[in-house]
Amino acid sequence: MTSLNPVHKCGAQIVESINMHYKVSKKAAKQRALKLLEEVEIKEPEKIFDSYPHQISGGQKQRVMIAMAMSCNPKLLIADEPTTALDVLIQAQIVNLLKNLKKDGMSFMLITHDLAVLSEIADKVGIMYGGQIVEFGSSQEIYKNPKHPYTKGLLESIPTLSGNVPKYIKGIPPSLLDPPTQCRFLDRCPVAVEKCKRIPPKFKTEAGYVRCWLFEPLS
Repeated sequence: MTSLNPVHKCGAQIVESINMHYKVSKKAAKQRALKLLEEVEIKEPEKIFDSYPHQISGGQKQRVMIAMAMSCNPKLLIADEPTTALDVLIQAQIVNLLKNLKKDGMSFMLITHDLAVLSEIADKVGIMYGGQIVEFGSSQEIYKNPKHPYTKGLLESIPTLSGNVPKYIKGIPPSLLDPPTQCRFLDRCPVAVEKCKRIPPKFKTEAGYVRCWLFEPLS
């Protein structure tokens, strides 16, 4: 929402990105920008091109930002909370757009708190807690067979259609200014053992990539 410069028109900001990486004429850069706006499913690309950010909706702003990110044909697109503050319908549209870009061969690093969005897009998932990856694996494995207590807590906190009452994880995350030397999830973990208090858990285990002493580390 706030990534676009409020004093410049949307089209000018996309064109600027193109001109920084390619030596093309203003006309060619504009045509490229309009094509990108079409690719991100904006219905009136000319109108959006000539609009200031405050004149368009949140979903349109997200699309403009994605178009700007695509303007240099990246092999990897890092999307940080791409669906935050959008209503459910616009979220679905953005997710479908990202899926289409993925089909076209673009790779993503998606940073999000929205596990529902993640489950629709990601092939592999890394769950982070306290500045560390605590579990890593395929999307299917993470959602169907979570191992780390924090991963399980996250999934149990999501409302389901079956009517299960969501649970919440008690306590607060550790300060990263002075992180604990032992397991960073220790104070909130319902299954912690004595070893967790003394030695930081290893990451690669017999069960895969999981930072927890419930699973034996590889020798």
